[in-house]
This record gives sequence, C-alpha cells and structure tokens, in this order.
Amino acid sequence: MTDHLLGEEARVLRPDGWWRSAVVYQIYPRSFQDSDGDGIGDIPGITSRLDYLAELGVDVIWLSPVYRSPQCDNGYDISDYRDVDPLFGTLADLETLIAAAHERGIRLVMDLVVNHTSDEHPWFIESRDPASPKRDWYFWRPARPGAEPGAAGSEPNDRPAAFAPSAWTYDPVSGEYYPGIFSPGQPDLNWENPEVRQAVYAMMRWWVDRGVDGFRMDVINLISKPIGFTTDALDPSGVEPTYEGGSGPRLDEFLAEMNREVGLDDLNLLTVGEMPGSTVETAIRATDPGRHELNMVFTFEHVMLDRVPGGQRWDLVDLPLPVLKNNLAHWQLGLADVGWNSLYFDNHDQARAVSRFGDDSPEHRVASAKTLATVLHLHKGTPYVYQGEELGMTNAPFTTIEQYRDISALNVHAAATALGVPAERVMHFLTTRSRDHARTPMQWDATDTAGFTTTTPWIDVNPNYPTINAAAASEDADSVFAHFQKLIALRHDHAVVREGRFELLLPEHDRLWAFTRTLDDERLLVLANCSSRPAELPLEDLPDHVDAELLLGTHLNGRPDSLAPWESRILRLDQS
Repeated sequence: MTDHLLGEEARVLRPDGWWRSAVVYQIYPRSFQDSDGDGIGDIPGITSRLDYLAELGVDVIWLSPVYRSPQCDNGYDISDYRDVDPLFGTLADLETLIAAAHERGIRLVMDLVVNHTSDEHPWFIESRDPASPKRDWYFWRPARPGAEPGAAGSEPNDRPAAFAPSAWTYDPVSGEYYPGIFSPGQPDLNWENPEVRQAVYAMMRWWVDRGVDGFRMDVINLISKPIGFTTDALDPSGVEPTYEGGSGPRLDEFLAEMNREVGLDDLNLLTVGEMPGSTVETAIRATDPGRHELNMVFTFEHVMLDRVPGGQRWDLVDLPLPVLKNNLAHWQLGLADVGWNSLYFDNHDQARAVSRFGDDSPEHRVASAKTLATVLHLHKGTPYVYQGEELGMTNAPFTTIEQYRDISALNVHAAATALGVPAERVMHFLTTRSRDHARTPMQWDATDTAGFTTTTPWIDVNPNYPTINAAAASEDADSVFAHFQKLIALRHDHAVVREGRFELLLPEHDRLWAFTRTLDDERLLVLANCSSRPAELPLEDLPDHVDAELLLGTHLNGRPDSLAPWESRILRLDQS
C-alpha cells in the first residue's frame, strides 16, 4: 500500500489539468484477455497487454468494475468495494497492474458504482433488519395504503426499473420494499444519509492510497433522488426520476462534498461522471472548475438520438448526420467557456461505432472507422477509446437470443415478446443496438478464440477475427490502429487540438462533417465524408484550403474539391 498523496507531491505526479491532453482507453476486463484459461478476462491478462496500450499511445486506462460481485449486471452490482472478485484475480494482482501501468506512463482510473450496491453487500444485508443502524442506508418503504405486502400491484409506486418491470422489490425478511432502479439485485443507496456518504468517501480514499488516478462515476447524477422518488409517481416539477434522468436537488452539493472529502481536485485526480438524462446546463454546473465537482461528464444525448422519444427501447429511428453533428456541436458550444467535454462513440454500454454510425462492410469498414475517429478526436474534450475501437471491431452477427449474455438484452427480449412484438423486430434491435456487441472478446490475433483464451470464451468471439485483429493491425501502417496512433499523437503535439475553439461548418449537409478548431493564430479544418459514396465539397462555403498543409488524412483521392467515400482530412490553414 502506498502512502496517501497530498499537496505538492500529488501535483508532481499529476499536474494541473493533465486530463485535458489525455486519451483514455476503456477496458472491459471480462472480455480483454484471459490469463488462466477459464474463458473470462482477468487482471493479469490486462497486465500482459500493457505494452500494446503503450504502443497505441494512450495516457489512461479506465477499468470497468473488478470488485467482488454476484455478477447479476456484469460487476455493476458490488458486494465488496475493497476487494477484487476472484473471477478477475486478487487485490495484489490489481496493485501489480497499477504499478506496471505507471511504469509505462499510463495512469489508471477505477469505475465507481455508488448509486447502488449489490443486494449481497453487507450494508444491505444488515439494513434488512428494521432495527438495524443501517436501516436508513437504503430506501425501505411499506406497501401502498390498503394493499397486501408482496401482492401484485402493492408496490409503493409504479416506477419502472431499467432492467425490470418495477423498481420495487418486496423483501419478506423486512416486510417492506426497496427500490433498485436498475434491477432487484442493485438496491439504491440513500445518499441523504450522511453516514452513507462518509462510507463512500472513505472507500474512495482507500483506493487513492493504492495509487489509482481517478474515478469514472457510474450514473452519478442519480445519487440525489428527485422529490417524490419513493412516494409520488412524479415530483412537483414533472420530472420522472428514472434511470434515464431526473436527478435530485442535492446533486451539486453531494459532488462538491465528495470532491472536498476525498481531495479530488487537491490530488489532481481525473473524474468523469456518467449522467444519463443530463443537459448542457447540468454539465456546466458539474464541470465548472470554480464549483469543484467533476472534471467532465458523459452525456447520453448523442447515443439516444436513434430512439423514438417516449417509445420502447426497441423502437428505433434512422439517425441523419445533421442531427448527430449538431448535437455534438451543441455540447461543444455549451461547454466552450466553462466546463469540459468527454468524447466517445463506443463504450461497454453501446453497440460498435463502426456498425452503428459508420459502414462495417468489407469495402468501407477501415475507412469509416478511421473517419469516425478523426471526427471524434478533433472535437474539443477528452477522447475515450473503447477496447477494439482502435481496430475497427464490428457488431457480432448473433442470430439467436441464446447467444446474448447481457441482462438488458435478455430482459428486453422477454418484455417485447411478452407484448407480442414480432420476433424479427426484437432481434433487429438486438442485432443493431445490444450492449453485447461491445462485450465480445478482444480480437488479438488469428489463432483460435482470437488469442483471448485457450478455452471456450464466456461469450462468442466475433467470427471476423481472422482479418480484424491487433496482430495484423500493428503490422499494417495503413490500419485503423495506425490511424488512432496518429490521432493520439496529434492531440499530444498540438495545443490547438486540445484547446482550440470549435466551429461547425455546413450544419445541414447530409454527408459532410466539417468544422474548424482555432487557437490564437493557428487554425485547423477538419473535413469528413460520412457516407459510402463520393461527396463534392462546396468550396464557396468552406475556408480556402487548396494550399493547406495536410496533417492527417485517410485514403486521399488527390482531389481538393471532393472526398471519396469515408475519406477524412485534417488541414492546417494558412493564417497569413
């Protein structure tokens, strides 16, 4: 165990604002690398692949949960915050990983899941006793008036859960209900209780003592529940307090207290809050440096644009390019002067970006993966790379529900089929949007199981691994991997990429994504054809770039007045 880092000592290791120039790489441990032949990725497996991450050039690892857990939601249901689940290794393995990453100049951020615990956490088990001092650490409520406890329709209110029909679960031991807005195995903590908050802060300080460099905070905006969360169906403002948004009035207070009690700013730790349903205004408050809350947040707006507003999860709509690029521009402009953006297309909760926003056909996969990366990394903010994104990994061609593992996918399938939704419609949703597509094993090489394991993996490997894998990409100077290396180097080397002002051009063009980044007398022009057919450039509506310096391009067609399918260019304009 290391000594707690304070003051100037911490600042030497983590300078002010270091995360503004960093690129973060997310690892989903069970799918990254198996070291012991049980078909599940683990911490020693991650350590064995650190040289690969160093070669890519990333600055930070975000490690998805490895805590002790019953795994009802793949580790986001934690039963012990201060230990590692044997599925992934030991606490000593994790300390070895942290030290080995630091030796390579790579920092490590832990996933912090404190909106809820597992129903197997000792805190919750103790709270089931109505006389327990921890009774108020969770929300225990009686059946609605006049109803028989445990009977259908007796829940305190009609609030749904993310992965279940009701947020409420009846506990016969207690004779009352508790809410879990994700699933019955994930009971919500009562952050109104100061003892809960202090227990969480002590746990965070414990991890900082072990050398972690920050926290990605799972659904952190939900720790403050809206008025009426456990009673009325709606609070007086009409905001529905579900997992998709509607945080309560004490969020900023709790985040500022956390920052102060843990020393998040004092120690220059990276903090990013996942905030489903958040707005630009929420993000400005949370990331305003003067308020001392978080460094950045994960917005969900751009990854919800292809869902029917107010519809079921399987109700999808087409996503025109102007809608997507204008949404990201809205966040760029909104946080231009106060706050900071996180940048992502891919993560463990999203389908693969090249299949969702690009073209994953053999003809266009490489070019579209590069172009999507160009567009994202040249926005202002901290980019997040999800494992395999740097290879252009695609959605898996699953054809049956038996191939899926995610609790969300299984519950959506069950709910939709129970309602009589046609099977092909349900499977189309899963084929295009299931979280399992992000969770298929990392494709390391062309050997059996893609080099991920020596046995049957916990979820099927994507069958395209013989052609899409890290070994092949590392040897190919024109690969998606090589393009990511160049984008990361650009961010490190050019202040304009990190700090330049963003301006969207051609906002209504249905194929071209164009914008500028400007810092002092340096100006970059980013041009991207986000379609699978050639696109003429409206030169009259763009800055003069005929003689501009090309900093990075994909497959150049040699014509300054057009872009080939999925071609992108980063140009330095002449400012004389």
